Amino acid sequence: MTNTSPLASRLDSIDIFRAFTMFLMIFVNDLWTLEQIPEWLKHSAAADDAMGLSDVVFPGFLFIVGLSIPFAIANRKTKGDHLKTILWHILERTFALLLMGIYIVNLENAVSEGMVVSKYVWEILMVIAFLLIWNVYPKKDSGKTLYIILKLFGYTILVVLAVIYKGGDASNPSWMGTHWYGILGLIGWSYLLCALGYLLAGDRVVGVIGVWLFFVLFNLAQFSGVLSFLDDVRRYVWIVGGGSMPAFTMGGVVASVIYRSRSGNFKASWFVAILLLLSFLSLVYGFGTRPFWGISKIRATPAWVGICSGISFAAFAFFFWLVDIQKKKQWAAIIRPAGTATLTCYLIPYLWYAAGALLGIGLPLFLRTGMTGLVKSMLFSILIIVLTGFVNRLGIRLKI
Repeated sequence: MTNTSPLASRLDSIDIFRAFTMFLMIFVNDLWTLEQIPEWLKHSAAADDAMGLSDVVFPGFLFIVGLSIPFAIANRKTKGDHLKTILWHILERTFALLLMGIYIVNLENAVSEGMVVSKYVWEILMVIAFLLIWNVYPKKDSGKTLYIILKLFGYTILVVLAVIYKGGDASNPSWMGTHWYGILGLIGWSYLLCALGYLLAGDRVVGVIGVWLFFVLFNLAQFSGVLSFLDDVRRYVWIVGGGSMPAFTMGGVVASVIYRSRSGNFKASWFVAILLLLSFLSLVYGFGTRPFWGISKIRATPAWVGICSGISFAAFAFFFWLVDIQKKKQWAAIIRPAGTATLTCYLIPYLWYAAGALLGIGLPLFLRTGMTGLVKSMLFSILIIVLTGFVNRLGIRLKI
């Protein structure tokens, strides 16, 4: 693709952007194992007017979820799927993400003393159940019965895990609860809202921008009395939460719809310019609201939403320019499995940490301290992605 070529119908940059974001997600999720690392890498406290690298990664991933929605739905329409089938698929994906999210968030509160198995055994069985249920099985009629049995076995494991679960305080244990739905659950709610929003607005740029601004303003209404009327709406659309998560996701939808709506008469460099303009406007909004409520991921302030959205638009502009215009893709070969088997990649660390805890295996402190520790976590992230590619070749790959 040259700088003056029409835009393509598929963007490799989305997969590579997703892979790079997953690399960062695994890296920041491993920081808990380290000592004496810079504060700017960590999550900032709720009371702080600050934002670390760890506070940027998840918004970027939600943005990529939004980037994929228009392409995925268009692909289903091309295959002949009707609206009812598409809606059912959206609900299936949402259910899967919510179910996995609820189990993972309850894992955080599990107490081994109250269960018949260690929480680490519970964790491993949980991931195995996810693999059994949502693995991409071969499309062969001869094996369909076996695959159905494996899926049912996976659901059975989840039921058993729910029955034996004990969480909270060992002296007064509690059963499973929704809590905050976990990372996957938040993705599920955001995906549901934004996929429905896209179906409603279609490939009309004004329509998707309207849905995007609704979520942005919904978030702002939590902090500004000027938009207090939206608080009444919150009682009826509670799954929107504070509006921040679907705002990130819908920002990605906006970027993809702009691309798709102009694919016939649009120059690639113009699309980059539009993304950078959206980045600039988002950053102006973010830094403009910062003096009032500060930057905080925990409180999901408007500044956090605006600044992270601006970073996401700019990052996508860079990857689009590098991958789809300049055709420079080989550098990403080692991390590509994280962009095409993202859910598998996300779950493998749970097996790794649980197995290490059960076996009593751990690295010495000097390998987990300072710059040495950061290199260790980077290498760990690469290792998880390589393992993802390996298990994919063995026929293990989750897809919802």
